[in-house]
Amino acid sequence: MTRHFDDLQLGSLELFCLAAETGSFTAAAAEAGVTPAAVSRSVARLEERLGVRLLVRTTRQMRLSDAGQAYYQQCRQALGQLLEAERQAAGGQAVPSGRLRISAPTPYAHYRLLPLLPAFRQRYPQVQVDVHVSNRNVDFAEEPFDLAIRGREPADSRLVARRLENAELVVVATPAYLTRMGKPQVPQDLAGHECIQFELASTGRRLPWSFRIEGREVEIETQGGVTCQGDFLASATLVRHGGGLMQAYRFTVQDALASGELVEVLAAYGGTSRPFMLIYPQARHMPLRVRAFIDFLFAEGRRPTN
Repeated sequence: MTRHFDDLQLGSLELFCLAAETGSFTAAAAEAGVTPAAVSRSVARLEERLGVRLLVRTTRQMRLSDAGQAYYQQCRQALGQLLEAERQAAGGQAVPSGRLRISAPTPYAHYRLLPLLPAFRQRYPQVQVDVHVSNRNVDFAEEPFDLAIRGREPADSRLVARRLENAELVVVATPAYLTRMGKPQVPQDLAGHECIQFELASTGRRLPWSFRIEGREVEIETQGGVTCQGDFLASATLVRHGGGLMQAYRFTVQDALASGELVEVLAAYGGTSRPFMLIYPQARHMPLRVRAFIDFLFAEGRRPTN
């Protein structure tokens, strides 16, 4: 058999996948225990070998090119198969087992995480999964969690943060509400509308609404007579009963939009998003059940980032 890859090239593939998943060379380097320069060199070697640009880098962000997205999916699958082969070769120690504790915010838990768990349990029946559905931040040092999903990167440098997706935001209301109150044409029109408020449990702050105006992302403070705290689904229930306008993640309302139960407004000012990050403590020896779930989540549940 002709040898196509050396150890350096295989390591470059792993670092490329980490950079794609975390969204930065710095985060990938922290997880791999190398320098950001080493990650950059590895990606450059792959791009030179393939003759294509895999990652598009600007001063503000890094994203996969079209070629990079296709290459990432193939590499992640191949690396996962190699890992699975090692586990099977290792015999009894290769079976993930034990209790896995995950904390996730309500929208991601209900619309992304929970629908995936039956397939994970079918694949790894010896892993028992505890899901803590809450928007509050958890303390890994004080609470027995293995993983958390949150809407921003943690300030604690001892934690690894890997981007699951950038979730698009959309403003919606029922047809009956818009018939009664009129459809806003520009974000400034929101001042005359009932805007359902959501308050973050971690900060006690009402979330501003985000729009793209003249090419810039702008946050606007809105007003409304009802504030929902803690549970995103409370806001979703309120908007479906004509309670006003709501800015939500598109993935949480896409079925209601398709059926006509809800209507999108201010689409010309859309295109903004908020990230969802998978967070966990750095560890040299990660429990097999945790590694298995991370690999599963990125293989089965990861959505393309903007």
